Amino acid sequence: METSKEELQSLNEELITVNAELQEKINELSRANNDMNNLFAGTGVGTIFLDTQLNVRHFTPATSEVIHLIQTDVGRPVSHIASNLVGHDELAQDAQQVLNTLVPQEAEVQTQGGDWYLMRILPYRTTRNVIEGVVLTFVNITNLKQAKVEITDLKQAEREIKAARDYAESIVETVREPLMILDANLRVVSVNRSFYQAFQVEPEGTEGQLVYNLGNQQWDIPKLRKLLEEILPQQTVFNDYEVEHDFANIGRRKMLLNAREVGRAEGEVRLILLAIEDVTER
Repeated sequence: METSKEELQSLNEELITVNAELQEKINELSRANNDMNNLFAGTGVGTIFLDTQLNVRHFTPATSEVIHLIQTDVGRPVSHIASNLVGHDELAQDAQQVLNTLVPQEAEVQTQGGDWYLMRILPYRTTRNVIEGVVLTFVNITNLKQAKVEITDLKQAEREIKAARDYAESIVETVREPLMILDANLRVVSVNRSFYQAFQVEPEGTEGQLVYNLGNQQWDIPKLRKLLEEILPQQTVFNDYEVEHDFANIGRRKMLLNAREVGRAEGEVRLILLAIEDVTER
């Protein structure tokens, strides 16, 4: 009796130890499960776990934005559940194909609300490399799609601006009259080929220079100063403004100046287009 009592007491102690270890394992499993649930909820990635019969085993809250799932849908076939996707009704067929071939699938899908998601379907593998279903994930890529559209629009706008600039520059180069483009500080932005030929100057001493300093200050003409600094700011355009001046390289010339301000809208750079017509021979 005494021996049996001692054996029973020893067995009870072992049972208490095993129960304590089992309770610790249960607590660890519960913490791991809570961590996993919080991880899925924190990432905002919609995830659906399906078994080999394509029945819903588990899903994350974010999935409801794509597929109308509630807790009572656990155990139901995914094909019986209404989807919020536009033009993509083959969700169950895609999942079945991944289950059959074990080849992951990926596609961009859109919801009825206009949001875009990157859908991935992968085989569900256990630690023993056994396939026990499939996993569907939905990552919201709406902002990325919008950014791509904005980049595309920006590139298109840049192409249109470049085409317009090339078109304008080709017109300027084709015009026979000397043309000069000045910035708001009256520095030369560019001139056309006719200007270089008519006044016998080089680009190095022209572009970026103050207009009055061109050709050793040959363009420091009082009438030109009056036109650019007094008349043009008030009227924004002036036609047939007569100027007569002696130039070192080409002698005395009589010119008609036509000036116009461009780009005066808010946020735009103010430019001045100056066209020069030589009427000396007249």
